[in-house]
Amino acid sequence: MKSGNQMGLQLNTVIFDMDGLLIDSDPLWSEAGGEVLAMYGKTLKPAQYETTKGLRTREWLEYWFGYFRIDGSFLLQAEEDIIQLVMAKIRERGKAMPGTNYILDYFSKRGFTIALATSSPFKLAEQVVEQLNIGSYFSLLQSAELLPYGKPHPEVYMQCAAALGANPLQCLCFEDSFNGMIAAKAAKMKCVMVPEHSLIHHAHWDAADLKISSLQNFNDLLLQNL
Repeated sequence: MKSGNQMGLQLNTVIFDMDGLLIDSDPLWSEAGGEVLAMYGKTLKPAQYETTKGLRTREWLEYWFGYFRIDGSFLLQAEEDIIQLVMAKIRERGKAMPGTNYILDYFSKRGFTIALATSSPFKLAEQVVEQLNIGSYFSLLQSAELLPYGKPHPEVYMQCAAALGANPLQCLCFEDSFNGMIAAKAAKMKCVMVPEHSLIHHAHWDAADLKISSLQNFNDLLLQNL
């Protein structure tokens, strides 16, 4: 069962974000970022972390290095430190988000092409899909790591659709961050938001086509109404 959109085009491709959506890694990214900034004597509050969620590691660091006025010559080392810390933390404590296998199986059974589009490095995306044993679902893993622009720019979604030979108007994206939602909508794709529970009532999710509290809650009726 595939749904049609307002232009009469049938949705046939689904693209998933990764961190915080398929794997419960946001707390681990927050920990790693906080640990690295602490090396330079700075403390990042949870509310501050949320404002830059969804950015690539380099852009995340550039923002907070500028905010805290940390010497930019340390940027490359800090980037490598965060990535290595996150990979280790995910290896030790990374778990699938509720509904991850359900939602991938749901779209697989309905004949959708399934892809992943993440701001994280490609090597981390490979680690996650292997660790969660979900690699067989994906036709493509797309990382914004080496692209000119990262989320909230739509390039990672546009590149993903192009690599799949998919029309963006026939793509459905699942996201958990504001920056990711903006990227998906700017790419002219449908977007389902699955925000962190404490943030689910924020009005800025209204820009999405649908908001749900868990991947497990997606169903045929919701798909038909997109």
